[in-house]
Amino acid sequence: MKRLYETILTEGTVINDNVLKVDSFLNHGINPHLMKEIGEEFADRFKGENITKILTLESSGIAPALMTSLVLGCELVFARKRQSLTMIDNLISTTVESYTKKQKNTISVSGDLIKPNDSLLIIDDFLANGQAAKGLIDIAQQAGSSIVGIGIVIEKSFQPGRDELEKQGIRVESLARIASLTNNQVQFEEKTCL
Repeated sequence: MKRLYETILTEGTVINDNVLKVDSFLNHGINPHLMKEIGEEFADRFKGENITKILTLESSGIAPALMTSLVLGCELVFARKRQSLTMIDNLISTTVESYTKKQKNTISVSGDLIKPNDSLLIIDDFLANGQAAKGLIDIAQQAGSSIVGIGIVIEKSFQPGRDELEKQGIRVESLARIASLTNNQVQFEEKTCL
């Protein structure tokens, strides 16, 4: 994922010691060629796992999850942060706190879309404290689905998210692991990817 690392360095903006802005290619604007490579990488890392569906959270998780689902040939379901008029029956819901927005959201998935016989891969854009991932895990568990693992585009490894997920026995695969954002500099954990 050399291209991902290079894009983070050239297009990412360090806001403070805890926040990295990647709006130009992941969180607001989407670089489709990079997303295609990300989908291929996740598919490669989780090949042979008999994944039936990918579960993500709107909105920033959708692009990498969609590309991964295309490569794996499976369906994609995303948890909604706002309930629409059509989402009225058989909802599976939980509450998550956004690290960057400092607010709680109820997220929901129709129980018609994920089933107990599903084998889910969870994909998300960032891993910081693990709240979004925990929320998606909760939804999967409420549905009775099994969880193959979690694919993260960018992990801030200096925050406790990975530890929280691994304590639950969940496999975590991150494409870029950031060790530090101090002094307005992105420092990667894995230097060999540059």
